[in-house]
Amino acid sequence: MPRPRMYRPVLVTPPALKPITLAEAKAWLDIPYTNKDAVITGLIAAATAHLDGWTGILGRCLCEQTWRQDFDRLNRCLRLPLAPVISITSVKYDDADGVEQTVSSGDYELLNDDLGPYVRFKDAYSFPQVHDERPAVRVTYLAGYPNTGSEPDVTSTVPDDIKHAIALLVRHWFDNPTAVVVGVTAQSVPHAVDALLAPHRRIRF
Repeated sequence: MPRPRMYRPVLVTPPALKPITLAEAKAWLDIPYTNKDAVITGLIAAATAHLDGWTGILGRCLCEQTWRQDFDRLNRCLRLPLAPVISITSVKYDDADGVEQTVSSGDYELLNDDLGPYVRFKDAYSFPQVHDERPAVRVTYLAGYPNTGSEPDVTSTVPDDIKHAIALLVRHWFDNPTAVVVGVTAQSVPHAVDALLAPHRRIRF
């Protein structure tokens, strides 16, 4: 059976956290004063956006965030383009009459292989006819490295080498304000950043 068509992922709920805090970035920069806080906060956001989510260079999510992946039809396996996936929130489809239906969570499971995460429907699941209008199938899922702790002390479990890379980018851009931030060029990213990120880059299928 040919693979179902995948549409561009949709960000449903953006992350509430950044991989590093303002205090952590200021410690890296050795800046005790507060008059540059807005600048540093913006650089943290820019560095995170450079790595995170569908448009990030890593092909993965960092802090917890919710995404929706649409398909044109159901299939035994539905690949998810972003990793890591924490859990599946829902699998929905439009039936032959165009009415949205929700697949029972007992009819599928979240699995991972060398290509990444995917939803696999159990062998006993009988596939219904879906509506001709596309996309007819929607998988909503929680992605990223799990948050830990409880409010107000929730923190990120993003790997330390990714955090280190973000801190290096923030420091580099802070020290070199004319460096390119949007559409980052090789010259504007320290080589150490590439080395730190290399183990975490995913090849999109």
